[in-house]
Amino acid sequence: MTNLIVFGILSAGILFLSWRTLFHIKSHGFYRFFGWEGLAWVFAVNYKHWFENPFSINQLISWFLLFYSIWLVGAGMYEILRKGKPSSSRNDSKLFSFEKTTELVETGVFRHTRHPLYASLIFVTWGILLKNPTLVLCVISVVSTVLFYLTSRYDEKECIAYFGEKYSNYMKHTKMFIPFIF
Repeated sequence: MTNLIVFGILSAGILFLSWRTLFHIKSHGFYRFFGWEGLAWVFAVNYKHWFENPFSINQLISWFLLFYSIWLVGAGMYEILRKGKPSSSRNDSKLFSFEKTTELVETGVFRHTRHPLYASLIFVTWGILLKNPTLVLCVISVVSTVLFYLTSRYDEKECIAYFGEKYSNYMKHTKMFIPFIF
């Protein structure tokens, strides 16, 4: 029952953040909503296991993924706000204000990774899963990962539409989530 309450609270917040994109299937926010929902369910089920067996291999890998996720979000937001020049002049109601970048960011963490914020969501999903992995939660984590991948693909289409050839060229020399690998 507690799991449902935690999930309901998280879902209410996710719905509040995502309501503008829920009916825009070709928007990256549509897929992000469902990825966030999967992440919320994994958290709602596993939050009780956060500190069990603190030195087990699962917990050590989990903590590494969680801290790496925090670093990715911090480094990504820093570069977006510093170099991306978010502006309300970019008129797209489906984007959060920090997403309304007017300059393509190719520095810092974006030098090698196109989607550090979505990568962080994938890593946090798997980090939370590893707190107490089960088959059902593993399936939900895979589905969330696929949804975050689709989010990134739709985000790329939006970036190409806005930045044009400059973004297409940027895609040729950067990886989506993991520098030099994928």
